[in-house]
Amino acid sequence: MTGIDTNVLVRFLAQDNPEQARKASRFLTRDCTAERPGFINRIVLCELVWVLESAYGYPREQVAMSLDMILRTKQLAVEDQPEAWLSLREYREGADFADAFIAAVNRRRGCDRTLTFDRRAGRRSGFDLP
Repeated sequence: MTGIDTNVLVRFLAQDNPEQARKASRFLTRDCTAERPGFINRIVLCELVWVLESAYGYPREQVAMSLDMILRTKQLAVEDQPEAWLSLREYREGADFADAFIAAVNRRRGCDRTLTFDRRAGRRSGFDLP
């Protein structure tokens, strides 16, 4: 298995750097298989959302479609996939993806709540403000 960094996914999705986009596409289509998937860790997913929203100005629905595609692709193994799906659902409902992912993973690990100073996150299930 080979780990995939955020910038490889960004180049594949954005196709903004022809040489890097070609290399990313070739790797993802030739080297990643269901038997030997590329690995995407949860930090990469959170970074991907941030980059697509902040640097590329992608609307939420386009980012959500990209995440959905990644999660459905058998040639990719996503860390904490059940929590990633839950976070994607909450993201589609207006939540911050990273916050939703943090709360979901923490719940699975036995946390009753996650303490935060982020007022927006603090209003969501799984978070509490001090």
